[in-house]
Amino acid sequence: MQLDTRTTTGAPTPSGRLPGGRVLAVAYVSLLAALGVGHLVAGLVGPGASPFFAVGDWVRDNSPHAVVEWAKATFGTADKTVLFIGVTVVVLGVTAAAGLLSRTRPAPGLVIAAAQGVLGIVAVLTRPDLGQLAIAAPAASLVVGLVVFSWLHGRAWPVEQDRESRRRFLRAGAGTVIGAAALGTVGQLVGSRVDVEGSRAAVGKLTPVSPAPKLPPGADFAANGTARFITANRDFYRIDTALTLPRVAAQDWRLRIHGLVDKPVEFTFSDIRGRRLIERPVTLACVSNEVGGGLISTANWIGVPLRELLAEAGVKPGADQLFSTSTDGFTAGTPVDAVMDQNRGAMLAIGMNGEPLPQEHGFPARMVVPGLYGYVSATKWVVDMELTTFADKQGYWIPRGWSAKGPIKTQSRIDSPRDGFVLAKGRNTIAGVAWAQTIGVREVEVRFDGQGDWHPAELSTEVGLNTWRMWRVTLDLEAGERTIQVRATDNRGHTQTEDEAPPAPDGATGWHTVHVSVN
Repeated sequence: MQLDTRTTTGAPTPSGRLPGGRVLAVAYVSLLAALGVGHLVAGLVGPGASPFFAVGDWVRDNSPHAVVEWAKATFGTADKTVLFIGVTVVVLGVTAAAGLLSRTRPAPGLVIAAAQGVLGIVAVLTRPDLGQLAIAAPAASLVVGLVVFSWLHGRAWPVEQDRESRRRFLRAGAGTVIGAAALGTVGQLVGSRVDVEGSRAAVGKLTPVSPAPKLPPGADFAANGTARFITANRDFYRIDTALTLPRVAAQDWRLRIHGLVDKPVEFTFSDIRGRRLIERPVTLACVSNEVGGGLISTANWIGVPLRELLAEAGVKPGADQLFSTSTDGFTAGTPVDAVMDQNRGAMLAIGMNGEPLPQEHGFPARMVVPGLYGYVSATKWVVDMELTTFADKQGYWIPRGWSAKGPIKTQSRIDSPRDGFVLAKGRNTIAGVAWAQTIGVREVEVRFDGQGDWHPAELSTEVGLNTWRMWRVTLDLEAGERTIQVRATDNRGHTQTEDEAPPAPDGATGWHTVHVSVN
């Protein structure tokens, strides 16, 4: 009779190799446990310390400039989602390698898991907005990941498991997964303990002493297919570096103004709320906007003149940059002369279109500086302003290849018809928007097929120099494949250049062109 010499307990034989599925389970369950614990601790010390999100921030901040620009051009506002997916795929791939390299012994997997944990620690340490306690989240994640990997790897033996051994392994894995999910959920709840919507509701109705003027007749050509003059909050473009939205309650918010000032000052939300609030329509634009793109919107902003706050601190001679910092660590450098220009009307905004700022647009407070691209002026969730010089400090995007001061360029866009539309032969209305913030739009012209005369368009009633302006023109179109181009001229007599340039380093140029078929 042949005896069954397979072991069912004890250490593996030197020639034993765990099945691939089993070691993958060990690796992935360990990863879940590590992330669950890290997310729980991050909920206590700061959501930004969660290892996965911190690594995502680190990848974003350290990616080559060319890669960042390619991602923006390719994925647009979905670039953060793509980044999350990319980081997830890489983490899962590295974790799979950790498992498959540990089929005979746990050491290779432990080394790879440790490397992942160390990356999480490094990512958190490079976040200037996180305090010293933030390191506890990735450190806990590292320790738990290693312990669970080692423990489950031991449970995965022997190679030829009997039914009871398999049950023990499955129970251990399932219990760990459930525990990790529970910890992650608790961490999410704890991290969300700041009730942003409740805080917004508590702010109540914002009643400016100086409200925005009512929209005059003829200011909006939306009936002709343009964007609405005032963009609804839900439709306002969103571009920022935040992978997770900062959660700041109004009662906890503080703004510090310091640096090259006569005296540092600090304001609470109540301080700002209790001042003389003004409301002004301002069009904001992103420097990443392609010619004809949609990264531009207009809102009625409610807040206080930024120059008044700086005046209370006393700006010293020589300070040419207002260096602002968001609660999530983003920084921007704004020319002081632009902020102090009374005609420009830079604001610390706490309201948008009649309500407190939405969370995604900077609640409790943000900067609004007309005439400058957002990357140098529109800091959301702002908590710190330092008066300094451009020679001494650089905002987030400047070392990444963007220009330092970012004035918005005169531009125009065709909203109707869209590219590829089919039109009926005969009279058709072409409409769109143009902008030259702080300068104003004087003229918009349209031409066909890249040649011939330019046709002047009708301009909408001007609301102010800090907002966009609608235009439209009705013309007879002959049958065939046609191209339509538009250009704008500002109040200084500057006409958009035909030369095409990408957004980097200081804004795209060129004439927006659409192709249509006329039947």
